[in-house]
Amino acid sequence: MRVLVTGGAGYVGSHAVRELLEAGHQVTILDDLSEGHREAVAKDARLVEGDLGDPAALARALEGAEAVLHFAALAYVGASVKDPASYYRVNVVKGLALLWAMLERGVRRLIFSSTCATYGNPQHLPLDESHPTQPINPYGATKRAFERALQDHAAAGALRAIALRYFNAAGCHEQGGLGEDHDPETHLIPLAIDAALGRGPSLTVFGTDYDTPDGTCIRDYVHVQDLARAHVQALAALPQGDAFRIFNLGTETGSSVREVVGAVEAAVGRPVPLVTGPRRAGDPPRLVASAARARAELGFVPRFSALSAIVETAYRWRREHPKGYRSAA
Repeated sequence: MRVLVTGGAGYVGSHAVRELLEAGHQVTILDDLSEGHREAVAKDARLVEGDLGDPAALARALEGAEAVLHFAALAYVGASVKDPASYYRVNVVKGLALLWAMLERGVRRLIFSSTCATYGNPQHLPLDESHPTQPINPYGATKRAFERALQDHAAAGALRAIALRYFNAAGCHEQGGLGEDHDPETHLIPLAIDAALGRGPSLTVFGTDYDTPDGTCIRDYVHVQDLARAHVQALAALPQGDAFRIFNLGTETGSSVREVVGAVEAAVGRPVPLVTGPRRAGDPPRLVASAARARAELGFVPRFSALSAIVETAYRWRREHPKGYRSAA
């Protein structure tokens, strides 16, 4: 199948491109490289360098496409609170521009990279797809808004779409070559690794008095390759079932901040220097997925279910790429 991947030079998008190519699909990437990396673009993929909101770039990227995997978005919770306008402009307005350009060209299959931030504070655990969606930040709200747009267009018979709500993306490609390179970096595992290696400041633990076994927040960490494979599985499953479906992607296992720190220390062989900070507003004590629906309908079974395996791939990447993708320059 000929597939357009928006944001295909980014963290999860580049891993999805690799999986698509290995599955025999033809891939075009649309990316403005503001968050993605040219070095992460697969050599067998066609790159259209341009903005999602540029009609000419969209037209070039959609040439011959039969389906779209949509990753391009702004994805920092804190930044969304400070600058909601940018998040609505990119995640909603430009997302709708993509959707309407697809429909104008008869491209009626879409897999959407969504997030568990659409749920808001958990009312029950594990979180399943029936949980109410009450996002507590603009990031989650804009992702939910685009989900609703897909739902409405699917109900009108305009397209078939699947939204994949994943939990904490983590790790790097097991064979190297693709990794996590954000600026700024906000994810716990790479920050802990950099602190242990002396490349970054001490790791701040935000809150140690939560109602959890060790007092720190618990999250569901899912390996980026497992997420990427799920997008390929969703693409294959798109012709079946309802015209619009939502699936959680997680390991169904929670790990606390202290457990993540312990896994990093075991992988690196050095202690992670820590400082304690106050709780962050809106941080729930636990976020753990139910992925039963994805398992039943997509065949989603994470290969990297152990936290130690996820951390090991992340450490290998940061050890071999101390400056991220710029390390090879």
